[in-house]
Amino acid sequence: MCLMSTTRRESRETPVLLYYITDRRQFAVSAKDQERRLLEKIAECAEAGVDCVQLREKDLSPRELEELARKAVAAIPSQSRTSLLLNSRIDVALAAGVHGVHLPARDLSPSDARAIWDRAGKTCAVVGVSAHAVDEVARAEAHGADFAVFAPVFEKGGVANPVGMGQLWQACHRPHAAGAPMPVLALGGVTPDNAQRCLDAGAAGIAGIRLFQQNDVGVTVERLRGLRA
Repeated sequence: MCLMSTTRRESRETPVLLYYITDRRQFAVSAKDQERRLLEKIAECAEAGVDCVQLREKDLSPRELEELARKAVAAIPSQSRTSLLLNSRIDVALAAGVHGVHLPARDLSPSDARAIWDRAGKTCAVVGVSAHAVDEVARAEAHGADFAVFAPVFEKGGVANPVGMGQLWQACHRPHAAGAPMPVLALGGVTPDNAQRCLDAGAAGIAGIRLFQQNDVGVTVERLRGLRA
């Protein structure tokens, strides 16, 4: 069963999709405690109903990443609807038993990633893609991605992006084939206070690191899910 319901949105009444991107180094504690805090946060997200967690710990070796991914899988209850995706590394994702992968823009195509997953005897992989331009969103959609995370909307690295909202609108209103379009999630300085602007621009959901990692996830999810989609 696919755990993340990122199928094409048939209606604007569909609940807002929520996507947590991890960065354990942002926890101001020791390296050992960073891992513990991260696993606690993943469990908190699963409990609160976050749709997807992207394990994005790029500094780890493949072996370290696999070990962490296995612990993250164990932190999510088997009955949870939360999907765990690994950043980029399909080989590690398959070995660790996560639900799918998140691909950088202009990396391996979603269709190729899904083919690798299928050849491994797995089914129903969740495949997300990062995008920073309309053409990257269109390419992800053409190759069968489940969703795209579009950034930066409001800021990147603390620097404001004055054209981000316009670019998000264009990405969400791109030409597409018949049927409901692939969901686009907004990333980059998004908060509960400005998230409604992203939804009004056409975003299907909200992605963030600090948004979930530095706040009470239950409260954040309640506020975001209460917005008009």
